[in-house]
Amino acid sequence: MASIVFAILFYLATLLLVVGVLFRISTYAGTPAPLKIPTTPAPTTTGGVVLRMTREVLFFESLFKANLWTWVLGWLFHGSLALVILRHLRYFTDPVWDWVAFIQPFGMYAGITMLLGLCGLWARRLFVERIRYISTPSDHLMLLLLIGIAASGLSMKFIAHTDVISVKNFFIGLMRFDIKPLPADPLLVVHLSLVVLLLVVFPFSKLLHAPGVFFSPTRNQKDDPRERRHIAPWAKSFEVSE
Repeated sequence: MASIVFAILFYLATLLLVVGVLFRISTYAGTPAPLKIPTTPAPTTTGGVVLRMTREVLFFESLFKANLWTWVLGWLFHGSLALVILRHLRYFTDPVWDWVAFIQPFGMYAGITMLLGLCGLWARRLFVERIRYISTPSDHLMLLLLIGIAASGLSMKFIAHTDVISVKNFFIGLMRFDIKPLPADPLLVVHLSLVVLLLVVFPFSKLLHAPGVFFSPTRNQKDDPRERRHIAPWAKSFEVSE
């Protein structure tokens, strides 16, 4: 029964995640940008914008310039999360790809650094007065949700081991619409429940800054207002009529 329930939850949560993220991306893409507002100093060419966005996405350049400690904690969390997600590809591939097998030890310890980064970011919201002032309950809940996922995952690795073969069979079965039994493991139930919850709330939370950064006019615009007049697509019809 638990396997069937989790199978239904994962199907619904994945559908909601995909549809919700695509809807939000379409909303971002359709939002007009009537003003030229790149954060200066900004590149003046398309290639420069691409390079700037690459630095921003991979290295959090603006955060590095703003606050070094926040940059360390943020990059520690995001870099570790990326490695942890890649490590989890072993549950969805059969046979496991060679490079996924290679990163398994690194991904395991990345779970620890991910938890440390999350705890540091939460401590920042709790103890730094100016950050605590602007923090909302949802900010704390998102961090607690991610901390719960990391802590429960690490507990299954270092405290109470679960049957990873059965877990893999379950997810491979989901991909083939063939529901397989899950281990009767309380920590696994907690971990998977929190993951389902994350998938559900992701399209409606601040976590959507992941795709949102690509649509930020302060980052994706060229600094060329003197060379080229900026007219938002929705305003071009007014230009023609006038």
